[in-house]
Amino acid sequence: MGIIKLQNIRTFSFHGCLIEESKIGSDYTVDLEVKTDMRKSSLSDDLKDTVDYVHLNQIVVEEMAIRSKLLEHVGRRIIKRIFDEIPAVSRVLVSVSKLNPPIGGDVEAVTIIMEEYRS
Repeated sequence: MGIIKLQNIRTFSFHGCLIEESKIGSDYTVDLEVKTDMRKSSLSDDLKDTVDYVHLNQIVVEEMAIRSKLLEHVGRRIIKRIFDEIPAVSRVLVSVSKLNPPIGGDVEAVTIIMEEYRS
């Protein structure tokens, strides 16, 4: 087994419970980690034998473009799409961070972290 990580995927998205957040948007980062069997690809040196990180990035960017009130909802959609579209993935760990959240304090980011295993 092995792990593929995509770190600090940056998006500008419109998530949040406040109406203002749906209009002005905010900066977000996503970290993604997937577990997969890398034995075949480590021998074949062929992209078709592994999980394509371009596909993983595309899923994150597309799901971050769909407005949600809660970061947990976005994280769940990312996990579901990965399991639906990439059978070789056995575990997903995703972190979604809202940078400079409007919470009335000096906070750099708010982050949710979700982990799921293929059932």
